Amino acid sequence: MKKVSLSGSLRENVGKKDAKRVRREGKIPCVIYGGEKQIHFAVEDLAFDSLIFTPDVYEVKLDIDGKEFKAILQAVQYHPVTDKVLHADFLEVLDGKPVIVGVPVHLIGDSIGVIKGGKLIQKMYKLRVKGLINKIPEFVDIDISKINIGGSVKIREIELENLSLLDPLNSVIVRVKAARAVEVVDEDEDEDGEEGEGGEGESGGEEASTDAPAE
Repeated sequence: MKKVSLSGSLRENVGKKDAKRVRREGKIPCVIYGGEKQIHFAVEDLAFDSLIFTPDVYEVKLDIDGKEFKAILQAVQYHPVTDKVLHADFLEVLDGKPVIVGVPVHLIGDSIGVIKGGKLIQKMYKLRVKGLINKIPEFVDIDISKINIGGSVKIREIELENLSLLDPLNSVIVRVKAARAVEVVDEDEDEDGEEGEGGEGESGGEEASTDAPAE
């Protein structure tokens, strides 16, 4: 997992009024929990860019008035209109204690179904995993090269060493569906085949030999 450093300062007061004051100063009110006690602090607004404007997940080295903590960003509250960050929650990472993290999905390979004209649809971009922080990867590689039209990769097919997957086992991560043009061609071929067989049967002619439809 990638790492990033972040500095903050303790908040003397806690509450909506103080939170508004912090935001007026160009800072974001935050809290870190999961350790001995909750700690309320504030960080510079611009410092958050490296954490939220990226699909990556980071282990955060927090420096709060000279005291260091290991943490992961757990939740972010945004303004409903401006999307400005209003508040952030951090979970303190303790040695030997598992954490739950959403790890980005990294697709590798070229799908055989896409090569045939199918459309690749990615349903999940992160997988929720549980494990020790030093065992959590930067991303989960998923090989899509063998996915044919109509095929998919589900959570149950993924194996991660020393980690538990928390999403439902039947959840589809990525699939390949037939493009509309491909579906139309297949239907026409089936109809032609049925008419040909019926016509030969009624006329009493020899049994027609038809090629199998293209996959």
